Amino acid sequence: VQLQASGGGLVQPGGSLRLSCAASGFTLDYYAIGWFRQAPGKEREWVSFISSREGKPYYADSVKGRFTISRDKAKNTVYLQMNSLKPEDTAVYYCAAGLGVITTTLRAVYGYDYWGQGTQVTVSS
Repeated sequence: VQLQASGGGLVQPGGSLRLSCAASGFTLDYYAIGWFRQAPGKEREWVSFISSREGKPYYADSVKGRFTISRDKAKNTVYLQMNSLKPEDTAVYYCAAGLGVITTTLRAVYGYDYWGQGTQVTVSS
């Protein structure tokens, strides 16, 4: 099982980025995919996840209305479209895969079995 996150970069406030999480060794039908982020000196926090069977999206309040998670099952890839970016969105973003279906569990780091390597997102003028 491998997860490869990509798409990070430097963007001005108000700008957009699209992160990708390419999965290999398993299918998205059985694993929920979550996005987390970790800023320097802070704990890793949940951003969004998409459920395995229904492909239903869930968002943290801090990104709701600005970020959109989606998946392409043919490419076995999950995307995180990030719009209206703010300086406080600056962090390393990680994608993760988990077998669980309980939404409260999938909002937590411990709800995931596999992690990608992270991609840096910097929002600055």
